[in-house]
Amino acid sequence: MNPSDGINQWRREQRAELLARRMAVPADSRRRWSDTITALLLEGFPMLPRSVVSFYWPFKGEFDPRFAIHRLRQAGVRAALPVVLKKDTALEFREWWPGVATRTGVFGLPIPDGTDLLRPDVLLIPPLGFDAQGYRLGYGGGYFDRTLAAMPHQPLKIALAFELSAITTIRPQPHDIAMDFIVTEAGIHRVSPKGLEAISPLSSVAELAGKLASRRTAA
Repeated sequence: MNPSDGINQWRREQRAELLARRMAVPADSRRRWSDTITALLLEGFPMLPRSVVSFYWPFKGEFDPRFAIHRLRQAGVRAALPVVLKKDTALEFREWWPGVATRTGVFGLPIPDGTDLLRPDVLLIPPLGFDAQGYRLGYGGGYFDRTLAAMPHQPLKIALAFELSAITTIRPQPHDIAMDFIVTEAGIHRVSPKGLEAISPLSSVAELAGKLASRRTAA
């Protein structure tokens, strides 16, 4: 057997287990955890007014980022949703605002219909699982990894998940790209060479401002 076949099978099993674990959580618990994550996101990541932030439409019990996006847009953020063009291609990002015309995309989720293409400064990403080194396990399509690999300048990558999505390792492969931050109901974690490090919202504000400034200078 090809070693990658064994890893792929292991990942399929992990995905099924993690999804079942998340879907088994009562809705009121998910809402309570989501309120905490929203508060941490707003306190620790007050995006600069000219930032472009890509978010996602919640699916199968994921953390819902729309409440945070509503507040961030009031502060001047431009929001975008990822759009799947076709299999094995990178995502594109189209501007979104409340009431924008949409059409149905993959998984039956809404995507903006014909709005401006944007280049995100920040990606809010939903993992099925995340590990102690800051890698995320997605749904298996590889869209985010493929998109990030094609970007000449990396956006900030913030994974938003519940603590029950934590696993020891996703058994990362060469194509996997680690996150910059992971936010759960337990707090904000910076991804460092040593792995996940818990930091305060105040620390994340300073670090975020510096990273955004350096990325814009490089761009």
